[in-house]
Amino acid sequence: MRHFSALRIPILFLCIFASALSGFAADIGAKSLDAAWMKAMKANDLEAVLACYASDAVAWMPGSPEASGEKAIRAAYQGLFAANTVQDATLTDAHYKTSGSLSAGWGRFTLTLAPKSGGAPVTVTGRFTEAAERRRGRWFYVADHASAEPPPSEAAKQ
Repeated sequence: MRHFSALRIPILFLCIFASALSGFAADIGAKSLDAAWMKAMKANDLEAVLACYASDAVAWMPGSPEASGEKAIRAAYQGLFAANTVQDATLTDAHYKTSGSLSAGWGRFTLTLAPKSGGAPVTVTGRFTEAAERRRGRWFYVADHASAEPPPSEAAKQ
């Protein structure tokens, strides 16, 4: 009986450790990066948004030319924040795949922007695809592609 009791503690420890790891594993890669990006966007925090991107990242934002590298990505977001206050940022139908130090994500986004020049808030919807890489113990976007949702086709309207 004593032998069984001695095994209980290591087994209990392993169960707790495995449970903690499974929670950690679900919170890695592009998924955790997206959570940080949404939080930063909702806070209108330019520096926190930029902290999501690798210095050599590339970003394609709806209706904008390619932003390659830290300086260009900063300018793209500065323009967005200079003209608008982000009221909400959500991701839906999101999917993630992570393997080692690489992670991919894709889905749909919605941004609600209040123009600083006045007028009613504008809702932008679209699709996103991203690649992230773990560097120096942190995840960073290395490629971020967002495109506006196209208008419905004539067939879909009928």
